Amino acid sequence: MLGLEYFSFADLWSPLFMVFMLLIIAGYLLVVGPFSEKFAEGEPPISSAKKTMFITGILLLYLAQGGPVSLLGHMMFTFHMLTMALSYLLAPPLIILGMPTWLWRALLRVNPFRRLSFLANPIVAAVLFNGLFSFYHIPAIHDYVMLHFNVHRLYYIVLFVSAMLMWWTLLNPLPEKRKGSSLGKMGYIFLNMILLTPACGLIIFAVEPMYATYSDPDIWAKAMGYCISGDTSALLESFGGPTFFNLMSPLVDQQVGAILMKFIQEITFICMLAYIFYHWYKSENREEDDDVTQRNL
Repeated sequence: MLGLEYFSFADLWSPLFMVFMLLIIAGYLLVVGPFSEKFAEGEPPISSAKKTMFITGILLLYLAQGGPVSLLGHMMFTFHMLTMALSYLLAPPLIILGMPTWLWRALLRVNPFRRLSFLANPIVAAVLFNGLFSFYHIPAIHDYVMLHFNVHRLYYIVLFVSAMLMWWTLLNPLPEKRKGSSLGKMGYIFLNMILLTPACGLIIFAVEPMYATYSDPDIWAKAMGYCISGDTSALLESFGGPTFFNLMSPLVDQQVGAILMKFIQEITFICMLAYIFYHWYKSENREEDDDVTQRNL
């Protein structure tokens, strides 16, 4: 399907990265399970829902960066944008919400980057993530990053950290560090939705393919070296180029990818708006009920 049958298990599933992510899940389950009494004295047991959110977030991140979605993202721009959405819009909030407050406090106590805490400022975090995302999708920058594997790894790590900072502003699980009103958080969501729009809009309304990675066979073969081992020039002999795997023309693929990214962002943030509004509504009603109770007393 989609040409995946032509690639080996190692190409599709990145075994070393799989083991790394499974170790993270195993370590998490040990810390919040058998070892929780040692690290979280007096804290209530972590719920199954939180465990499910964390594990789901890690699995989404693995699929996007090491699983078949990652490989497809080097052959179709649509899947590249799906990788972006899974890695930076869906995985971070699940990971943040899936970790108990006592574990976050423990991690922040040993945080070696305290001097960079200004990056968690809401405006700075929003501009940083959306700026890095938009900068990455400048054609010359994108193709350079895709061809230089160490730069590729570093840029994706920085993008993930900036996405975590952006989501932390909305979902801060530490009651003592929560700042801003529900109305302010809603405004912050709209800000993020607006900041990502120009990059997606430029890609959607482009009149020709922008990325050599998905249209130039030689550039594509070199970029595939990130996903597969061995001589990637053999890909040209076997398949001719990325169009062999693509169900659409490079231009249509590019447009569909940008639309998909924007659509997932809109749905994600609309759900977040509903979540914040719901909790704001509950809080307002609770305060009104408390006022009525006090007056009756």
